[in-house]
Amino acid sequence: MIAKLLSLFIAAFAIAQGGMNACVDQTSLGGNLYLVNRTFQLAQDYVPPDLIKPAVRSMGGSVLMRQEAASALEAMFEAARADGHILVAVSGYRSFDKQHIIYRRKVASTGAAKAGLLVADPGSSEHQLGLAMDLGRRSSTNLNQAFGRSGEGQWVRENAHRFGFIVRYKAEWTEVTGIADEPWHIRYVGLPHAAEMQRLDIPLEQYVYQLSEASFGAYFTEGFGG
Repeated sequence: MIAKLLSLFIAAFAIAQGGMNACVDQTSLGGNLYLVNRTFQLAQDYVPPDLIKPAVRSMGGSVLMRQEAASALEAMFEAARADGHILVAVSGYRSFDKQHIIYRRKVASTGAAKAGLLVADPGSSEHQLGLAMDLGRRSSTNLNQAFGRSGEGQWVRENAHRFGFIVRYKAEWTEVTGIADEPWHIRYVGLPHAAEMQRLDIPLEQYVYQLSEASFGAYFTEGFGG
């Protein structure tokens, strides 16, 4: 119990050190618990230090992740294959500039209001962290709701946490995350945290809030949201 409380304290302290409302290089609770969204943004020049290409089936040769996440992805793909599901890595690390191009393209095609629900602004994308991956399946690498309804999508939803990943954006969380349902987008946070978020069925924002509140109480979390 003492160790758990100490870890919560360290996690929340890390957030406090980064500032709650400012644009920061990284917002970290320690380990791989980086919170990146429209409130907590990455600097334009942030590039993860240990990007590698995971040894998995992928669409194209530029699918990169941070080393620990890549190893976990390999293990997850192998477990899925053993259960009869062939996953495909579609999109991993994206630079700030690449995200800017994708975002502006979506704004041009759908308008700013809708684009904001479908594509993260540059600086607020988890892909820039190198800890996120968009997934497809052997029969289709299109990133749409069909993935969530497929056997592969259901397997990911039920098993990703066993490898340290969470399905980051769900329809019922849109008001909190600001992003529409994306059953194909997984995010590496590490085994203990992924398992706990799966059990609680809450988004990363709310998980961070609860960690912060557990350590510092209402004074620290006032105005944080959740």
